[in-house]
Amino acid sequence: MECFELPIYKKSQEIFNVLETITSLFPEDNEYLQSIKGNLLGDIMLIQAKICGAEAVKLYDIKMENATIIRKAARDIFVGGNTLEHFGFSDSKYYRLVRNLIEEFRLLFIDWISGFNPKHYTVDNWGLFNPVGISPDHIQSDDELDFLDEDE
Repeated sequence: MECFELPIYKKSQEIFNVLETITSLFPEDNEYLQSIKGNLLGDIMLIQAKICGAEAVKLYDIKMENATIIRKAARDIFVGGNTLEHFGFSDSKYYRLVRNLIEEFRLLFIDWISGFNPKHYTVDNWGLFNPVGISPDHIQSDDELDFLDEDE
């Protein structure tokens, strides 16, 4: 399945569209709001790139690394509206739409990552993205790497 067809990607596109609409209302002469706009749109574009990146690989640790970046960017978007009113955006109440969409995205994210196959790993010698029970100094046997020859 193409990454663009995934429910999580489609939700990210919905978030992008709403963010683009809301941030287009930011005054052009307000450098703080324009900076926030750049961050918000950058975060949602990063999320979309990392969804496709995770879908393009088989390796569990790379999928989880992408998922971690997605989670951080989504959380940054969620709290990104906290200062809008303070910096002069009078329509900050509309940011609730974004927060609701991020919550819907979070639920899709949980389903999406549950499909990652932890048996498709190479040892992460940093120890961060190894499947449960695999230490950073684990030596993989050839049969543990058989999945590399499989076609998906």
